[in-house]
Amino acid sequence: MQQSSADHGTAGRHPKRRSGFPGWRFASLALAAAVLASAVVRATLVDVYYIPSDSMEPLLQAGDRVLVSRTDYEAGPIRRGDLVVFDGRGSFAPFRSGRPPLLDGLAGLGQWLGVTGSDTVYVKRVVGLPGDKVACCAPDGRLTVNGTAVTEDYLFPGDAPSRTEFDVEVPAGRLWLLGGHRSVSADSRSLLGAPGGGMVPVDRVIGRPLQIIWPLERARTLERTLPGEAAATDEGQ
Repeated sequence: MQQSSADHGTAGRHPKRRSGFPGWRFASLALAAAVLASAVVRATLVDVYYIPSDSMEPLLQAGDRVLVSRTDYEAGPIRRGDLVVFDGRGSFAPFRSGRPPLLDGLAGLGQWLGVTGSDTVYVKRVVGLPGDKVACCAPDGRLTVNGTAVTEDYLFPGDAPSRTEFDVEVPAGRLWLLGGHRSVSADSRSLLGAPGGGMVPVDRVIGRPLQIIWPLERARTLERTLPGEAAATDEGQ
């Protein structure tokens, strides 16, 4: 049986192989673009912060991941009662961790992925604004702000507002920050004798927690001001 002319035309030819490289290159570029876009968004708009301790209970628990707005305080001032995520270097934490650069890099990656906490970034609640006088305690055990006792409905059940006595005036450009679970919280009270007296510079504030996004069963919006905080703000002004 004779081969057709079409068969003769293709005889001896090898089918062209398509290289998989362009596909891999596209996937790699797409991945790199996605990572870059995520990094830009997290550096300028919203970030994710891992809660590493119980110091903000009952509102925030260890292991929670919270979405943090980096732009809220560009639109308006920080208020008494606000939750803030801040860079504690120079106030709550030393500027250098003392770890090898490789370990610092791995720690930073874990923090970026939201699977570990940070030893320089913290979340606390604003109790004193610049110019405020904050003291412990009134005869009924409550903190006072500018001489007025304030109600803190966000405290961990059974905790006293503070077992450490203090009487401070918050300098210009600084904040007095406390945890919600006062008996286990390392906060401004813990640094009274340190340089800066536990006061955190306003320009070290990274942003405001907006909501818990993980675990899913705890997902909820974090209101800017709770009822007790609103009363405290009104009384303190």
